[in-house]
Amino acid sequence: MLTSTACGETLSRLGFGCMRLPQTVDKAIDEAEFRRMVDYAIDHGVNYFDTAWPYHGGHSEIALGKALARHPRERWFIADKYPGHQIASSYHPAEIFEEQLKKCGVEYFDFYLLHNVYENSIGVYTDPQWGILDYFREQKRLGRIRHLGFSSHARPETLASFLNKESEGMEFCQIQLNYLDWTLQDAKSKYALLTGRGIPVWVMEPLRGGKLTELEREDHARMRPFRPGESDAAWALRWLQRLPNVKVILSGMSSLAQMEDNVKTFSEGTPLTDEEAAVLEEIAEEMKDALPCTRCRYCCDGCPQQLDIPMLIHAYNDVKFSGGMTVAMQMDALPEDKRPSACIGCGACEAVCPQSIQIPKALADLADRLSKMPSWAEMCRQREEAARKLKEKG
Repeated sequence: MLTSTACGETLSRLGFGCMRLPQTVDKAIDEAEFRRMVDYAIDHGVNYFDTAWPYHGGHSEIALGKALARHPRERWFIADKYPGHQIASSYHPAEIFEEQLKKCGVEYFDFYLLHNVYENSIGVYTDPQWGILDYFREQKRLGRIRHLGFSSHARPETLASFLNKESEGMEFCQIQLNYLDWTLQDAKSKYALLTGRGIPVWVMEPLRGGKLTELEREDHARMRPFRPGESDAAWALRWLQRLPNVKVILSGMSSLAQMEDNVKTFSEGTPLTDEEAAVLEEIAEEMKDALPCTRCRYCCDGCPQQLDIPMLIHAYNDVKFSGGMTVAMQMDALPEDKRPSACIGCGACEAVCPQSIQIPKALADLADRLSKMPSWAEMCRQREEAARKLKEKG
């Protein structure tokens, strides 16, 4: 099993992300299958296991704690997260942290994260009335958290702003990173920012929720001469192995077969060559069907609404590809007069766009798509309701 050294620990580069666990027909976690997956992982050198408060309606933490407890404590690291990104009327870090320790059956967390520090949650995490950062820094001092970090779906400039103000004690950062989001979500800039500041990178969504495991037949034809028989997932994971500051790659596996394939990939230290990576990156560009915005910002100078048009075009490309939960979060964080619906369609931006993008049309389409999606606040409410029902069912 490939390993890395970060935060003074030897970590398996493959981590088990416990957000998409195997399920029974009634949508409960299939704990027998999950235990088999955990056993296989540990037996083959995987030692990093990641869960969070909202995963599987709060049941992921419990299932993971029970599965890990069957193995010696020194053979695994457990990571959990504080849900300050969830929209709520109040926040209680001590209450949730204590319950998480009980649910996971541990006295301390090896790794603990502020869950999704992004445009709308930075205010929550830094608000003195909740004392979230101070509380978790104190838990780290007490040894109840061995390593403190954060995850983020924020834009690069927001990520930089948080690090400028609150980097104290932040030992690692988890970002969405894969060969598609390298450009689609500008993960390249986030990776460079974190690497430049000496912060090790943990990867989430390396397979884009499974989208990078189902490539087209013609794409396979281009890849096959290089690595016959290699799965699409293996290609995506090996692309990430090329990045030296990526220390842990979390895969949300939901079957033993997926676990076996990923373990095989990380048991062989053969990252993609430059030629192979170029093939994959060409496929990514073709997958996006994206508007060719170069972020020159000529369009912004004459916009009467002073919209951040490149950022909105970037969001449009993302929501077209994936439905855009991350986009919903980011748009909720914008004032009403800075959202795509604020575009008045004057055409001043389109007249100066070097790429001849039909910007007003794109922004109108984005506004329409967003109007048909639940807001992030509504998504949080739906998750809480689902968790409540699962809790009532036991």
